[in-house]
Amino acid sequence: MTTQAQSQTVIQEAAVRNLEKNSRKPRGRRLKPAGSRTSFTLFLCILPFLVLAFLFSYLPLYGWIYSLYDYKPALGLEGSEFVGLQWFEMLVSSPTQMAQIGQVLMNTLAISFLGIATSILPLFFAIFLNEIKAPWFRNSVQTLTSLPNFISWVLVYMIAFSLFSSSGLVNDVLMDSGLITTPVKFLDTDQNVWITMTLWSIWKGLGWGAIIYLAAIAGIDQSLYESARIDGAGRFQLMRYITLPQLMPTYLVLLLLSIANILNNGMEQYYVFQNAFNKQWIQVLDLYVYNIGMTGNSLSMATAIGMLKSIISVALLLTVNAVSKRVRGESIV
Repeated sequence: MTTQAQSQTVIQEAAVRNLEKNSRKPRGRRLKPAGSRTSFTLFLCILPFLVLAFLFSYLPLYGWIYSLYDYKPALGLEGSEFVGLQWFEMLVSSPTQMAQIGQVLMNTLAISFLGIATSILPLFFAIFLNEIKAPWFRNSVQTLTSLPNFISWVLVYMIAFSLFSSSGLVNDVLMDSGLITTPVKFLDTDQNVWITMTLWSIWKGLGWGAIIYLAAIAGIDQSLYESARIDGAGRFQLMRYITLPQLMPTYLVLLLLSIANILNNGMEQYYVFQNAFNKQWIQVLDLYVYNIGMTGNSLSMATAIGMLKSIISVALLLTVNAVSKRVRGESIV
């Protein structure tokens, strides 16, 4: 027992000496966890894109200050009169202005709803395109349908004018065949403007919109198809019960984003297609802001309307994000 006690005492004393010796050693630099280094590297990768987003999305918000002035380009901002919320008061106090804005909002919402209603077409197009077995034919169709996305709306209007103007190819063919005696005004009319603009948007963006769904199809687990084939599922059953349900989460996210951007139609398409006949029905909110600012020489009023549109769009995005989080269990932003 005495020998065992002496051994334990010696071991304890040696442990104390080692502890004191280690405590006197200078501490080296602690190594950062691998996860921290990886996160910092990823942050550096996205930093240029954050800078670009700040420069082109947030820095221009400084221009909202023009809505508080009666801005005159010749005088500059410092020489222009500060009017406060005068332009916002004019928007709600003038019946003529309110009626015009009401018509513009109706055009914007109608075209946006038509776009949302037809947003399912790229999904089905991607499914059927994926079912084409010949690679050369599938690649050819995808290339030909994606090319219009890279054509500017100015060139699209040139194509439309050469085909559907009063002296265009379609009218020439119809008149030569004896089907009509006078040219049909396809472009110089106020009838079915919303549908016409939607059809041109579909033609331009169908192939490009299908790319994201083709990428989602490539990520579907192939074992699902193999199991379904073993159970005797046919080609259309695979599309209906596997491909389509697997694509629905992607479609719902894009749908929610489309609803959040319901006031953002852009202006290029409607700017090139507008004329004296269809201006009342083709003028969407973005084009209206441009016409007021550039044609009407009221940059401050245009800034006020654009500011309100941006605020409403952000509110819609937050609302849609809250609905998505409540319904789907995850947010989109």
